[in-house]
Amino acid sequence: MREAAFAKQNKDKWLKFESVLRNNVQMNPDALSALYVEVTDHLSYARTFYPKSNTLNYLNGLSILAHQKIYKTKRESRTRFITFYTQEFPLFFSQYHKQLLIAFLVFVLFTIVGAYSAATDGNFVRLILGDGYVNMTLANIEKGDPMAVYKEMGALNMFLGITINNITVALYAFVYGLFLSLGTLFIIMRNAIMLGSFQYFFFEKGMLWESARTIWIHGTIEISVIIIAACAGLVLGNSILFPGTYTRLQSFVRGAKDGLKIMLSTVPFFIVAGFLEGFVTRHTEMPDWLAILIIGSSLFLILYYYVLYPLKLKKKFRCLDV
Repeated sequence: MREAAFAKQNKDKWLKFESVLRNNVQMNPDALSALYVEVTDHLSYARTFYPKSNTLNYLNGLSILAHQKIYKTKRESRTRFITFYTQEFPLFFSQYHKQLLIAFLVFVLFTIVGAYSAATDGNFVRLILGDGYVNMTLANIEKGDPMAVYKEMGALNMFLGITINNITVALYAFVYGLFLSLGTLFIIMRNAIMLGSFQYFFFEKGMLWESARTIWIHGTIEISVIIIAACAGLVLGNSILFPGTYTRLQSFVRGAKDGLKIMLSTVPFFIVAGFLEGFVTRHTEMPDWLAILIIGSSLFLILYYYVLYPLKLKKKFRCLDV
């Protein structure tokens, strides 16, 4: 939708909302909150399609003005939390699919590098995974239970420990974007090489399927969301490298806020991944069809929420002008 058409379609609502705010007109808090959510949705749309425009500046000012009035009369609505995940974030994230693709391709590249290095250097797996882990896994293979590592700790303790560890890795991937995106790329490289060498290790032992059906039960979401966190790091780093028409400080602040939004979206997924690793992955006796169902469902969830649904919302808003 063209900016002029977008403004014409919604200007009466914006002016009414502004009048209520500036003239301090008494209004039902629920109705005011609903208007605020709608204006916020319009603001997200304007950020995506009309960056650096007067419409964006106006809506941003209106949103700030509304914030104080709403929070003087009403606590944050539960629906605001829901709409962030169901509408605001997916539409917002559609502008960062390029960074997501870069993070994904870099991860795939270094996964291949890790597998190739393990195939050509017999000591590479021990260098990356450590002698302790390799020796333990070899012992488990001899006992007939190669994935026993997922059963050694209590389910709850593993869930908490893995979730915290995964969130920590994701935070590193994001924060290291401060180093002009190179730090984020390093985190992607390190984790991808580890994954590639790990999978080749089991391939060499004739247990690729056994390992894949087990680790990807939780790894599908875990690895995907680390890549998404790396996308947030690239958003942060690129805001420093490529400020565009903004000052470098303005661009950095904008990139940091956008990156934090992306990071916020990953928290529920890390909790799900931690739950799967703590409570589900340990059941290595489960039938193949069930493991495949969990892996396939996890992959669809990630692809739908971060790729397909944002594109669907973006297309929907664009079609409003047709």
